[in-house]
Amino acid sequence: MVYGERRNEGWSGPVKDSRIDPFVSEFDMGLVQPLSRSVRLNGFATCMRLEQVYWDILAQMAKANCCSVSALLSHLDREVHLRHGGVKNFSGLVRVVCVVHSLKGGNCRGMA
Repeated sequence: MVYGERRNEGWSGPVKDSRIDPFVSEFDMGLVQPLSRSVRLNGFATCMRLEQVYWDILAQMAKANCCSVSALLSHLDREVHLRHGGVKNFSGLVRVVCVVHSLKGGNCRGMA
């Protein structure tokens, strides 16, 4: 679907002739639903709330690395603490890691 020219200016400037419709007919709204899961991060039990699409990507990443989602998240938690001293928003970090993984075509060998 092609949108007509819009004159309103937002934070990114004027929007004209957008050629991408994010809501294609096959879009699965179930992927947007948040889901809380209990996970163990380096031996500590915690609860994480992520949208279903991120849990799906994490499951793919864990399978590719022959580990559990908890083991994958524990590795990410350890690495962010070792390399950057931690992160304030771990769920946000997980979302970004999932997006980067997807943008790179799902190549995640060596994560765990």
